[in-house]
Amino acid sequence: MARILTGIQSSGRPHLGNILGAILPAIELSKNPQNESFFFIADLHSLTTLKDGAQRAEYVRAIAATWLAFGFDYKKNVFWRQSRVQEHTELAWYLNCFTPFPMLANATSFKEKSEKLADVNAGLFTYPVLQAADILLYDANIIPVGKDQKQHLEMTKDIASRFNQLAGQDILVLPEPQIDERIMTIPGIDGQKMSKSYHNYIDIFLPENELKKVTKKILSDSTALEEPKDPDNDITFKLYSLLANESEVAEMRTRYVNGGYGYGHAKQALFEYILEKFAEPRRIFNYYMENNAELEGILTEGEGKARSIAQHTIGKVRSVLGFNS
Repeated sequence: MARILTGIQSSGRPHLGNILGAILPAIELSKNPQNESFFFIADLHSLTTLKDGAQRAEYVRAIAATWLAFGFDYKKNVFWRQSRVQEHTELAWYLNCFTPFPMLANATSFKEKSEKLADVNAGLFTYPVLQAADILLYDANIIPVGKDQKQHLEMTKDIASRFNQLAGQDILVLPEPQIDERIMTIPGIDGQKMSKSYHNYIDIFLPENELKKVTKKILSDSTALEEPKDPDNDITFKLYSLLANESEVAEMRTRYVNGGYGYGHAKQALFEYILEKFAEPRRIFNYYMENNAELEGILTEGEGKARSIAQHTIGKVRSVLGFNS
């Protein structure tokens, strides 16, 4: 049985890009009876950028509600908040002491911000080590990641190898990344990659009137309504194509090419499709957001299961380092 682990940072509510690119593929993997899935909310990681505790707690609830809304089986698998299992930070400290400075200085997540070092906190610098601890605590075999996270997985394996070499045995399991080359970059409403950082995302759980306003803001060119349009260079069409089936996409393509079909029509069609396609997830999401005690109970149950496994790993690590003598 393969143990699959993935986490999503609580730096905002999940958007359409998160759902299509990470959440749905991970849930699909979890449905395989040969897999055991460990999905966690990386609220400790979010502290590198988000300092508002109340906002973080709200985002954690929204992320948990999203996973449940799309059918993640928390009974069969393990689902928890990173911050409620203290072994994450304990192992991160141990691994910090096996991680060379140049490795962290070469991390893309650090290098992208290194020109303004005053804005870089120590948590951001050692981010890959906490990420390694998240993975290595649970003997995870497979880590579904995007191409931008491949370097962090390589660092995790290097750190684990260093520790195992000291221990003289394979205490920590070396994970393998699973990169789905089929997953394309989800465009935001401005054409860039959909991201909370760019404020260009679509939150499918917004109230209808707010969701409609967002879809109306999708960038388009000035081609007149009656003129033919190029669907392959239009953001609205690209987003619609990610959600609709082949015949529906073909039908919209024909409307674009024939003319007499405006971008406003396409945006309205996308808005209506989102409401229809995600009607049930929207209902379940709102249910959990309105029933916090039930949501809290689910997370607490998962944290108990995660903690028992994490404690076993930490026990072995402490013994190697002489802390259990």
